[in-house]
Amino acid sequence: MSTALQPLVSVIVPCYNYGEFVGEAIASILRQDYSNFELIVIDDGSTDNSVDNIAKALQDWPSASNACRVEFIKQSNQGVSAALNAGLALASGEFIATFDADDVMAPGRLRLQAEYLATHPEVGCVGGVPIRIDHQGDLLPKKQKKRAVRRYDFSQALAQSLVVGGNLAVYRREAMLAVGGYDPAIRVQDFQMTLKIAEAGYLVDILPDVVTLYRKHGRGLSSRYVDEYHYGMQVINAYIGHPSYPSGKARLLTRILGPAVIHDKRLAWTLIRQVPVREWDRRFLKRLRYFFFKFPSRRSG
Repeated sequence: MSTALQPLVSVIVPCYNYGEFVGEAIASILRQDYSNFELIVIDDGSTDNSVDNIAKALQDWPSASNACRVEFIKQSNQGVSAALNAGLALASGEFIATFDADDVMAPGRLRLQAEYLATHPEVGCVGGVPIRIDHQGDLLPKKQKKRAVRRYDFSQALAQSLVVGGNLAVYRREAMLAVGGYDPAIRVQDFQMTLKIAEAGYLVDILPDVVTLYRKHGRGLSSRYVDEYHYGMQVINAYIGHPSYPSGKARLLTRILGPAVIHDKRLAWTLIRQVPVREWDRRFLKRLRYFFFKFPSRRSG
């Protein structure tokens, strides 16, 4: 795709107390080889050194990046959905890439996904594949699966309880505006936006390409599974009358069951009781076996 035909991409980065990582996240965005993008960073009332580190990471952008515009906004703490709405209000791009302040954007990611959206007008959200890194940024072992592009309409997305993570997604801006942006009362922003865009009639495609280095650390959503349960149920209960709802609810509960069976047996039992036998799948059965048969190891001494 020629430079003249490259649609503008707005990259929105919400940050709350990720001072340790946000500089690296911003640097990985500014290094993107796509020639028509802008960067909007929203600090959501951080109390650590995030503001200073954001300012430092942005200070040399005009001479060191293809970015055509950079905005840095500071607001009181209102939650990530509200921060993303603030960024969306400032964005000018035809496409919107959201990104987490603790991750690293893979080289070539914006070009890959922007070109895909430009040639697939039926797609409202395109995702990709993450690879995990640890706290220090070193790659964690993972089996690489060979996949083709996966496509979902609304019924399929709801049945799978599909979440295209904010660190993986590039959206069509018109789709985000058509669904009214994010509901700031629901703090699982990726889940709600995936389903809202699919419900609006757009397709959701997941590319097999690596687009993000996802940092595994103690503050990720997987460590806040109780919040994911409550907010996730808020999202999915909006579709309670849809034929795909029972399957989607079961997939959501199974996802949360992963950390719950390790850390909170009481919550795990609550989740297990909500999944009807007809919705038990291999993943659920794996969680169930862990719940009943896995015990903490005992150390002698």
